[in-house]
Amino acid sequence: MGSDVFQIGDIQIAPVTDGTVHVDAGGPFGLTPRALYRSYLEPDANNLIPMELNCLLVRAAGKTIVIDTGLGEKLDERARRNWALNRDRGNLLDNLARHGVRPEDVDLVIDTHLHADHCAGNTRFDSDGKMVLPVFPNAEYVTQRREYEDASHPNERTRGTYYAVNFEPLVQSGQMRLLDGDTQIVPGIRGVITPGHTPAHMAIMFESQGQYGLYVADLASYAIHFERLAWMTAYDVEPLITLESKRQWQQWALDHDAILIFEHDPKMITGKYTQQGDKRIIEPILRMNA
Repeated sequence: MGSDVFQIGDIQIAPVTDGTVHVDAGGPFGLTPRALYRSYLEPDANNLIPMELNCLLVRAAGKTIVIDTGLGEKLDERARRNWALNRDRGNLLDNLARHGVRPEDVDLVIDTHLHADHCAGNTRFDSDGKMVLPVFPNAEYVTQRREYEDASHPNERTRGTYYAVNFEPLVQSGQMRLLDGDTQIVPGIRGVITPGHTPAHMAIMFESQGQYGLYVADLASYAIHFERLAWMTAYDVEPLITLESKRQWQQWALDHDAILIFEHDPKMITGKYTQQGDKRIIEPILRMNA
């Protein structure tokens, strides 16, 4: 595997991108003033900033695992334009193939939540564009039951990101298992509820040989969101709960010297939350394009 592969104990992890989208800065930064966030990311002339779609390829407990699946291949041309999707580095399947993994090789797919940019790659259309098929035909898929219930009954606030075609066929076929709260999914990998972005948003905790990691997902879309409690996205449906979730996991990360893995950050893939004097900051480990 490539130089971007890292270990947490005997768990092997590789970031695998599904591309980069470009969104209005008001989405990721919400109420944070532009004068503050532009020191972290400078918007372009159209006020757009990049968000990576960094999914994970994990080898643990004898299984080949994919965590989150990006936007997939069901987008029409209008949706691609709306996302300003760039795949110069390939899509998820291209990047899995670079690690020697075919779709049929995947044993388990974990969806942190069911927003389209995290799970649309679960399914694909057949060659006629009529039947919906699993992208990973031999895999068990898992997500939280509460997340599935919310996604199945979207409202005016959420219906722009919850699309049944991304998950409902898998539930109906029995290929998707619904979890009820914090769950050990396989030995060393635990889904933990980190509410705020959605009520049942799930981060993924790794523990092996005394080492720890957390795939943060949208608990903190960018590393700076994890570092600064008051910075959160406009996408969070319960922002004050996001704040308290981050407070809890900041302390956990500090106590466990954990590797934090960021799904959307265009500058940093992994880092550690550290105490430096009277400040707590994220120290980068693996940077984008490093």
